Amino acid sequence: MCDESKPVDGEVNDNKYFSKTAATDAEVTFEHRSAPPETRLYKKRWVIVFLFSLYSLCNSYQWIQYGIINNIFMRFYGVDSFTIDWMSMIYMLTYIPLIFPVALLLDKKGLRVIALVAAALNCTGTWIKVASARPDLFPVTFLGQFTCSVAQVFILGMPSRIASVWFGSEEVSTACSIGVFGNQLGIAIGFLVPPILVPNVDDLDELAAHIRVMFYITAGVATFLFVLVVIVFQERPDIPPTHAQAAARRISPENYSYTASIHRLLRNKAFILLVITYGLNVGCFYAVSTLLNRMIIEHYPGEEVNAGRIGLTIVIAGMVGSLICGIWLDRSKTYKQTTLAVYLMSLVGMVLYAFTLDLGHLWVVFITAGTLGFFMTGYLPLGFEFAVELTFPESEGTSSGLLNCSAQVFGIIFTICQGKIMDSFNTLAGNLFLCAFLLIGTIITGADCSILIYLGICSSLIVKSNIVLGQLQPETF
Repeated sequence: MCDESKPVDGEVNDNKYFSKTAATDAEVTFEHRSAPPETRLYKKRWVIVFLFSLYSLCNSYQWIQYGIINNIFMRFYGVDSFTIDWMSMIYMLTYIPLIFPVALLLDKKGLRVIALVAAALNCTGTWIKVASARPDLFPVTFLGQFTCSVAQVFILGMPSRIASVWFGSEEVSTACSIGVFGNQLGIAIGFLVPPILVPNVDDLDELAAHIRVMFYITAGVATFLFVLVVIVFQERPDIPPTHAQAAARRISPENYSYTASIHRLLRNKAFILLVITYGLNVGCFYAVSTLLNRMIIEHYPGEEVNAGRIGLTIVIAGMVGSLICGIWLDRSKTYKQTTLAVYLMSLVGMVLYAFTLDLGHLWVVFITAGTLGFFMTGYLPLGFEFAVELTFPESEGTSSGLLNCSAQVFGIIFTICQGKIMDSFNTLAGNLFLCAFLLIGTIITGADCSILIYLGICSSLIVKSNIVLGQLQPETF
């Protein structure tokens, strides 16, 4: 374990409220029962969240590094486009069966163990790929990608947990956004860098050399980040940042039932609605990202580099949207209204992108793709934080894991179906297929917003009030 971090002078957190919106009235009862537990913010919280963002970036970069130059890897390894699509979809497929044991491990072993395993697996996968830069070694490169996809399972559920364990009540959404920010930036780099490092040259030996350089760079970065995680990453601060975390620490791990937590979440109607709508939205994003190269090349032959730049535009715009959503939620706590607005605009952005892709003007595609990314990718941290709000005091890792599991399932379904539709018809038909499901998600979100608030936030208030009043014992969790 690394050395304990030092608190910021004068940065003691005197906030008398829980970090979740609904606990504000309940928290006041601390004053009438006993002195509230000490809370404190540490400077090291920023180091932790930024280090997490960096190794998350390195992993998510590899998710799309094959798909964005789909046609080049098809020719190099002598496989079809659907096989290369699986180099992205393996990230989604691996997540589904592994998220539940990994979420349990997160609850039992904590943040540091999960961070070490994630960084180690990611580093291992990158070095396996270094050995695969030959046309006859596709199974080896697939093994490397599979190893990195397992690392991803240890990464995606972390942002909300890091935010709640390390950050104050007014910083939680912003910290979660920074965590998601790293993942998005990695995808952005994955869109931009591979088309530059691996040009579409005819000579296979020259192409192998370019691919090998790309793999070596990735392996070097992954190794450096693994060393940093070993040295720097800390489990939790000595003193909790909020009263909600102080209460959570009183729950013994032996008294926590992961299975019971899953059952409670699956009976939470508000959360199930969010799981469905989140999966529809993020699944569409996964499909668009995986198939972007094919869509652009069909209408703009030879524009592999610009396909990457369009992907970069989608993600950079989404990163801005994520940060804005995080800051807005910290200040307003308007989860219902913000969720509906962002979802509706994701639908609008997808419709604009679908109908402008074949106009013959790349600059128009850049604009509509950026609009799509701003709202669709900006929805990611919003969904995480809304889930935490609806499911307190359940583990953040469990709720975010279920959200991501839904996204992976829909991502695989949408990617396969859209790819087949594009093969049989055209890109417009494939994109309209996604628009239909975004419309369904928007309708569900709009129709059930009041249910989400009533069932989720109000029940959360009751649970939090009971925790404060001492009426809910740890064994009940």
